[in-house]
Amino acid sequence: MKTGRLFILMLTLIMSVSVLAQLTPVPEPLVFNNQEQEKRFNELTMELRCTVCQNQNLADSDATLAHDLRRKVHELLLAGKTDDEIKQFMVERYGDFVLYRPPVQKNTYLLWLAPMVLLFIGALILRSIIKKRVVLLDTDKTDNQSESTP
Repeated sequence: MKTGRLFILMLTLIMSVSVLAQLTPVPEPLVFNNQEQEKRFNELTMELRCTVCQNQNLADSDATLAHDLRRKVHELLLAGKTDDEIKQFMVERYGDFVLYRPPVQKNTYLLWLAPMVLLFIGALILRSIIKKRVVLLDTDKTDNQSESTP
């Protein structure tokens, strides 16, 4: 009897916690002064990365931080800041990671050069594999020809 009550109590607690976890505030819609501001906002949120999500921009992310960052971008837009000033504000606060296209600097050389280096290494490996196969095919042909001649 006690285990049944304990089970019901635990089930009730789990259900209530799951209901509370789903209660997230609905963000208020952002109001713009004109269409240009809205267009700039959409472009900026597509260029800025959510710092807690895996490779999602601010426009697509549903994370709480992304909502806060969108609100901050909106606030800075209404304050009359330029796109570069808004990006600079975000970089000062969150680092170059917040930009989808970080600038080429000493600390981002690896980020910019790694794809080219990996492509070059892949081409070298492919060339080496092809050379080995050509040599194997040539040796097989000469072996077959020498066996067929009396």
